[in-house]
Amino acid sequence: MSDDVETLAEGRFLRLSRRGRWEYVSRVNAAGAVHILAITPDDELLMVDQYRVPMGGRVLELPAGIVGDADGGADDTPERAAVRELIEETGYRPARVERLYRGPSSPGMASELVTVVRAFDLERVGEGGGLDDEDIRVLHVPLGEVRGWLADQVAAGRTVDHKVYAALFFLTTSLRS
Repeated sequence: MSDDVETLAEGRFLRLSRRGRWEYVSRVNAAGAVHILAITPDDELLMVDQYRVPMGGRVLELPAGIVGDADGGADDTPERAAVRELIEETGYRPARVERLYRGPSSPGMASELVTVVRAFDLERVGEGGGLDDEDIRVLHVPLGEVRGWLADQVAAGRTVDHKVYAALFFLTTSLRS
């Protein structure tokens, strides 16, 4: 495969590139994304429900955000972004966060790497809901009911981000050890 990368198009947030015959997307002015596995003091999984233009509908997701975007700057880290985004999206501030894993969001289409963190010792500091131009609904799903709740959502035709299931795998394996 050719080492030459050709930029096909670039917008404010994304760049479409081609390397050989392969086309892919990269983020512009960002260092990846962070997704947050957060459990409230009442043993509820915090999730968000938001409209996603590429999907043409609402998606059930973990709270998440961009690392190193305008709010985070060049010195941003997944941990700092996780704290900022969790407060912004859900209204909860964690006392600490811990990295669980890092991997590609969609390795056949995007160069973006996603870091998933676990947030600990949450304190309610606001309502959440995201920024003014976001339509984020905060969901509190009882931890003991998550599996059935997710199955019900899928059966009802809802779209669930796969990272929810991956993060829950890490949560359930840590509870067993």
